[in-house]
Amino acid sequence: MTEEQEVIAVDGPAGSGKSTVSKELAKRLDWDYIDTGAMYRCLCLKALQSSISVEDEDSLVDLLNDTTMRMSFKDDGLKVFMDGEDVSKDIRRNRVNQQVSKVAALPGVREKLVEKQQALGEEGKVIMDGRDIGTVVFPQARYKFYLDATLDIRAQRRYNELQQASEDVSFNSVVEEIEERDATDRGRASGPLKPAEDACIIDTSDFTIEEVVEKIMEKIEAKQDA
Repeated sequence: MTEEQEVIAVDGPAGSGKSTVSKELAKRLDWDYIDTGAMYRCLCLKALQSSISVEDEDSLVDLLNDTTMRMSFKDDGLKVFMDGEDVSKDIRRNRVNQQVSKVAALPGVREKLVEKQQALGEEGKVIMDGRDIGTVVFPQARYKFYLDATLDIRAQRRYNELQQASEDVSFNSVVEEIEERDATDRGRASGPLKPAEDACIIDTSDFTIEEVVEKIMEKIEAKQDA
């Protein structure tokens, strides 16, 4: 039997709350936090800036090989740096939201980024969120969680985020974008979005972030005491 890795894998679709929950867990446990979605977003942003098609796999892999990414998680939140520049806000803008799933669907891109993610988590005591952490990146993670919520709830959360970032979007367009992204993420051949067989599935629709964090902490503590 392969030894379990001291990793907390948090997977789920857009708007399920996984990033916010993961950050709070990292604060509570004093563990490192890696937002793997931010890595795909960085590449997507750079492709858009470089006028490279988000569906040109070979060019994107070449671009990725020439790109540095770094994350810093502290009390003031997660900072994402690409090629030494803080792109924390830029990677969350709607033009990236609309294209990032196309980048993430490319097998060559996923292969390269999975290698980077595994290297970042190999020393353990890391919380990593994404869409294939418990199934592909760290299938031997000791703790696996899959967060989900209804489409309307997830769209409202994303809409609120975009409004706070002064993005001019309609709620209906956000619903359509998330539906399309779900279809792309679940239907891709490489690392599709799905719960790991041994993941704890939590529907966050009717819970606050604090309540979801408490549920996860209870599961973690129970396993630690077992």
